[in-house]
Amino acid sequence: MIDSALIRNGYDRIATRYADRRDQTSSLPFLEALDARLGANSRILDLGCGAGLPVDRWLVDRGHSVIGVDVSAEMVRLAHRNVPEARYEQRDMAALEPGTYAVDAVVSFFALFHVDRCRQRQLLGCLHACLPWGGLLLVTTGRSDWEGEEDFLGERLAWSHFDRATNRALIEDAGFTVLLEDRHRGNASEEDDWHPIFLARAD
Repeated sequence: MIDSALIRNGYDRIATRYADRRDQTSSLPFLEALDARLGANSRILDLGCGAGLPVDRWLVDRGHSVIGVDVSAEMVRLAHRNVPEARYEQRDMAALEPGTYAVDAVVSFFALFHVDRCRQRQLLGCLHACLPWGGLLLVTTGRSDWEGEEDFLGERLAWSHFDRATNRALIEDAGFTVLLEDRHRGNASEEDDWHPIFLARAD
């Protein structure tokens, strides 16, 4: 089982390096697809918000209200500085319960795979409970059936994920209809660094 302290402490130590490395443009087409389906002044929960850039800055600049959640205190500190208009909380997304938030959309980039895959079904169900009928979910996932630890920017971090088809099935089983499935480029320079991304509607 993934130790949340491993993820928290690791991202605390690499927060600035990760923020500098985070691609600032590859997420934007998917945010535009989300925004096109949202009403004005929507409430959006960003799980694994990191330093708030580019996702929260983009959403706030379009008039939406953002609640950012990250397990790393240092990431939350950077996000407060980068997007002061948003609200940020240090919290373990794996421990969320239904009813913790009531929002119009949930976004999560490069974070779900740091949650034990045996808990991802429950987490997706919790996110569904945070949304109204027709609420939206935009999430990247892992692309292969794998669990383990690897070095990332000099820190040992843990990953836990399923293959693309299983991820889609989990999203649908949680009560969502998938509206868009695509590939999101990762933050490494390698050409094969990509993650499945799903835009889905709560039914």
